[in-house]
Amino acid sequence: MIILITGASHTGKTLLAQRMLEKYRYPYLSIDHLKMGLIRSGITDLTPEDDDALTDFLWPVIREIIKTAIENRQNLIVEGCYIPFDWRQNLDERYLPFIRFLCLAMTDKYIENHFDEITGHESEIEARLINADCTISGLKEDNKRYINGFRNAGERVVLIDSDYERSIRELPDWQIPISNG
Repeated sequence: MIILITGASHTGKTLLAQRMLEKYRYPYLSIDHLKMGLIRSGITDLTPEDDDALTDFLWPVIREIIKTAIENRQNLIVEGCYIPFDWRQNLDERYLPFIRFLCLAMTDKYIENHFDEITGHESEIEARLINADCTISGLKEDNKRYINGFRNAGERVVLIDSDYERSIRELPDWQIPISNG
């Protein structure tokens, strides 16, 4: 089983992946770690700010990792924001039954009412560099882009509207098997 977790910045993707690792004992791959490894190694001249170009650059690698894990009957959580809206069209139909997709996004109301809390948790799992450019308007714009992009592609988007913890607790369990394979 592959669990794909994506969404806008600061939506708790990494926190959710960590919780799923603890619950299901599935390893997870942070696309941010892969991105930084490729950037720091000099394999690409892209920078962390090149979001659209990074999606185009990283998705073929991520897609093939997903296919390999499925072919080897391995479980994996893949977490990050570099998953294209049309990701399903890049995979043969035989792989799709083994993939569970989840996009997290916050409503404008949630961002307005919880901005300090959102930014206060930005290093909950990973030690992030504090992003001084993180603003309410920037978060709203980023979340709307994910909401519109994935909904237009026919994907379900989990909206965090009033209570993050409750939104996460209410996610489907997907009847994920406990053992590998």
